[in-house]
Amino acid sequence: MNITSEELISFIASYLWPFIRIAALISVVPILSSQVVPKRAKIGIASLITLVVVPTLEPMPAVELFSADGLLIGIYQMLIGLAIGFTVRIVFSAFETGGHVIGQTMGLGFAQMVDPSNGITVPVVSQFYTVVGTLLFLALNGHLIVIEVLSESFKTMPIAMQTISTNGLWSLMILSSWIFKGAVLIALPAVSALLLVNIAFGVMMRAAPQLNIFAIGFPLSLTLGFVFILVTLPIFLPQFTDLLDSAFLTIEDLVGSGR
Repeated sequence: MNITSEELISFIASYLWPFIRIAALISVVPILSSQVVPKRAKIGIASLITLVVVPTLEPMPAVELFSADGLLIGIYQMLIGLAIGFTVRIVFSAFETGGHVIGQTMGLGFAQMVDPSNGITVPVVSQFYTVVGTLLFLALNGHLIVIEVLSESFKTMPIAMQTISTNGLWSLMILSSWIFKGAVLIALPAVSALLLVNIAFGVMMRAAPQLNIFAIGFPLSLTLGFVFILVTLPIFLPQFTDLLDSAFLTIEDLVGSGR
């Protein structure tokens, strides 16, 4: 059996282009993009998903791999994968921002720790909400849903000379505003309660100037802040699921509007 060079290149392209989209998503999607996960493991996961997905795909376009059109198709696949992964990342960014606001209000803005998943320094409260969100994401099989959505994206937006449309990008920009909206929804109960506490401290300091309000105000604000975080944790799940639903709807617009 003789295999020509054109057939070999076509076979490689049929796996390379889907691999680019899948690898781009893994590079930014939460959990899998963590620096804790070795790069070899990320490449292995992307390769396994590619091996499973490719047999279910439609025939690849008749475009030479080492041509301008082939390079353009590869760039399009990378942009699609990055957009899908970034959409899910927005959900976690909202909780990180909300935790930062709560930490600043309760006096823990100075308490920083290294986030092992991103390799940056973040407030302790933000890291706490990130950990809770990650556990909920795994408990709700969010990682499996992301892989399923990625697989479906090859049907709604097959590999071709097309990328995300203007309407899809606009939907992604609208979802980006949820970084701040979601942060407000998460932080509002605790921040409102801590604001009343600070007002009460102000009244006490005005009524009794000789009282060292800083000696008792900081530990009390810190303690009440943890209490308010504990009390508001039950509303974390519905907010998290609402943000995830919005993210997956945006992904549908991203990969469906380009047809």
